[in-house]
Amino acid sequence: MPVGVIGRVCALVLLSVILCGASACSATGLFGQQHEYEEDLYLALDGSVVANVNASVASLVALHGLALDPDPNAGIDLDKTRAAFEGAGARATMTLSRRDGRRFVHATVRAESLAALSQLRPFAWSTYRFDRVGDLFQFRQVVGRPAVAQPIALRWDGTEVVVFKLHVPSVIVFHNAPSRRVERGNILEWEQPLTDRLAGRPVEMEVHMEPESILRTTLLLFGSMILAAVGTLLAAVWWIARRGRNSTPGVHP
Repeated sequence: MPVGVIGRVCALVLLSVILCGASACSATGLFGQQHEYEEDLYLALDGSVVANVNASVASLVALHGLALDPDPNAGIDLDKTRAAFEGAGARATMTLSRRDGRRFVHATVRAESLAALSQLRPFAWSTYRFDRVGDLFQFRQVVGRPAVAQPIALRWDGTEVVVFKLHVPSVIVFHNAPSRRVERGNILEWEQPLTDRLAGRPVEMEVHMEPESILRTTLLLFGSMILAAVGTLLAAVWWIARRGRNSTPGVHP
């Protein structure tokens, strides 16, 4: 295998290890704050979307008014809770976990469109726009006030963080993420203190992106690498065979 290809494979393995380590820390903020509520949006260029919500039961009660008991020892009706994350054009799967003795909900929602997603109670606080403008796609999301008129009084210590993440399907041309960073190639993040989220301070997210998906570009890159490697191998075999023929002594009667 050519040295260049081996180097690329090693780089990919190293990147996989790094990503695995990063995913293990996904529930923790940049400065060690615990993510009380996390919303991950995986956007596709056709407008479909996968949304992951990882949140404490207490935050789901306070921010979305879900009919859950925040007592860590209380039971949770998984089917009833999942129903809040489902609707026309949207289906959800759900699991539960514990962290520091408290209950957390992990929901994955697959929606046909952002319009379908916005009809679901946990996402109704956001307005979405995703349009093609000229040669670019433009995404805009504004997270408004929680839908709860009188939030339940719950105890927090003031260090809790709410985070919104956007997984962009193509090359990012512009974004307004406060960190000014693009994580792992295509992930943007907006953090907000839970106190600000409870107070309804808006979060405005805007991204401009290329019209070609990263997956398509990556597949083309890998395809070209494979073709180059095969071409190099065939050329080497042809050269060795030709050299062998040229170096064979002649046979005389």
